[in-house]
Order: sequence, then structure tokens, then C-alpha cells
Amino acid sequence: MAAPYRVALVAFPGIRAFDVSVITEVWGPDRTDRGAPAFDLRRVATDSTPVPMRGGLTLLPDRPLTWLTGADLVLVPGLDDHLTPAPPPVLDALRHAHARGTPIAALCGGAFTLAQAGLLDGRRAITHWNLIDLFRAHHPHVTVVPDALFIEDDNIWTAAGTAAGIDLCLHLIRLAHGAEAAATIARSMVTAPFRTGTQAQFIEHPTPRTDRDADALASVREHALRHLHEPLTVADLAAHAGMSARTFARHFNAATGTTPLRWLLDQRIAAAQRLLERTDLPMPEIARRAGFGSEVTMRQHFASRLATSPRAYRAAFSTGTAVSEPAGNKPIAR
Repeated sequence: MAAPYRVALVAFPGIRAFDVSVITEVWGPDRTDRGAPAFDLRRVATDSTPVPMRGGLTLLPDRPLTWLTGADLVLVPGLDDHLTPAPPPVLDALRHAHARGTPIAALCGGAFTLAQAGLLDGRRAITHWNLIDLFRAHHPHVTVVPDALFIEDDNIWTAAGTAAGIDLCLHLIRLAHGAEAAATIARSMVTAPFRTGTQAQFIEHPTPRTDRDADALASVREHALRHLHEPLTVADLAAHAGMSARTFARHFNAATGTTPLRWLLDQRIAAAQRLLERTDLPMPEIARRAGFGSEVTMRQHFASRLATSPRAYRAAFSTGTAVSEPAGNKPIAR
């Protein structure tokens, strides 16, 4: 049996209770009976003193900072006061963890802590959209990417505000353990298992007219998921919504924060990942069912989006138990 994946939650006074809760909910519960990996989540701090958080809450550390040396992943919650200075031993521990090659991820305003440590100088990062000006003012050597949910640079991950932290955590699960593991945890949390980090941080608030458009777009997305195996185009989807292609693309982007083609590609990749993990279907059939048309096209998209090949992905994340899938064209929707 594989050793549990070791996850360190870095704690110090001023961290946000919401981000602590997200990290704890993703990596804390034992879901191995549902096929999820085993995790060993520890609350790491300078000492064993309870860490105060807003709202009268406290967090009890259970490991010293030296535990980071054996961690597989280091997580930094956001801050209630985004200019809160982290203790120097915490900053040193984060620098050493990065130097060892350990992935580090910060949720929301946790990017300020990584910037304090100098880990983001000369690198790309993101934080909550409402904090971008403050972040730039205090950390001018960081390249801020404003229109993203989460991004990575040199094994350092940063995320936008609140719900984007959930997206990043599930993405990190997906990278380390596969799409099916991320989907299992997402189902347990009753949240969406896949939102690409390249989506916009926020979308326009609907008006009564766009409420009708939103209903049409929801129908289009459902239609697309049921017909992933077909060569869908923006014009096809627009016709299903009863809109012109230009109007459809504009409303789709406003409602989802991404383009129709990028969303469709994300769904095809997610469907292929699940088939690779759970079935022994040959590559051409997986490419057909996911809508790539050919194994070559699927391989190109895996290389550009996941930095791996379908065969390597299957070798890394196959559950080892083939699941019978319908012989027809019904795609795998999450």
C-alpha cells in the first residue's frame, strides 16, 4: 500500500479560517473507501501554541516547521489582513521547501506571504482581483496575471479569491492523483470538479434578459456534453442556442469566463482523462469518444494542456480495474 501523500498546512496568526477550512475539507477526510488517495494533512507552525483566527476560532498545530522537509505539498492560506507579516522562521521554511523542489500553493491572499519570502520575485502570480493594486504596490517585482483563477510558475501555485482556492486544490489533486480522484473529492464536497485556471475571476451579474440567455447556455452545455463525440463547432452550439455565432460567443464568455472552444476542449480532455483512468479502451476509441477525432489530435492537446501524453497519463493514473463503458456514443460527463 502506498504511503499517504503528505500535505503541510502552514499556520501562523492572521491566516483566514475559510482557506484553512477548504484545505482541511479537501485533504483532511479519509475517502479511501471511495477510491480516493490516502492523505496525511498536518498543521505546521513555529510552535504548538494555538493559532488565533478571526471569529474567535483557533487552529492547533500538530507538527513543527521541520515537518516541511518531508512534505509532498505545502499549502499557505490567505490572510485576514493581507499585509500581515509572516514569522521569519515560516518564510525561511518556505524558501527551503521551494529549493528542495516541493510544490507550494497559496490560496487568495496567501500570495502576499509567498511574496514576503521573495518566492514570487520575477515570477507570475495571481491573487483576489480586489487586492491586485495593493499587491502590485507592495511587491512590484512580481508579474501579476489579473484574469485567471489560478496559475503556476516554477512549481509555485497562486489562486484568486475564495472559491478559486477550491478550484486550485482540486487541480492539485488532479495533477498528483488523476482526474478521477479529483472528481471523487469534488462529489463529496458537492462542488464542480473541473474549472480551468484560465477562466476569468468573475463574470457579469445577470440581468432579466441575460437570465433567459443563461437558460439557453445551460441547455447548450448539456447538449455539448451529450455529443462530445461529434465535431461540434461554435456555429453548431450557437444554432442550438438560437443565437448568431458572435452573440453566442459573447454571452458564453460573459456567463462562464471562458470561450466556447476553450470550454469544449476542457470537457474533451476531462472525458479522455476519465476513460484513460477507468477503462482499457484503445487510444483511437478514447479519442473518438472524447471528440478529438484522432489519437494524434488527442495527444497534441494532452501535451499542450497537461504536459504529458495519453499513454503516460494512463500509466500514472489508471485505477487498474477496467470499467465497462457503453458501446454507443454517450460521452463521459462530470
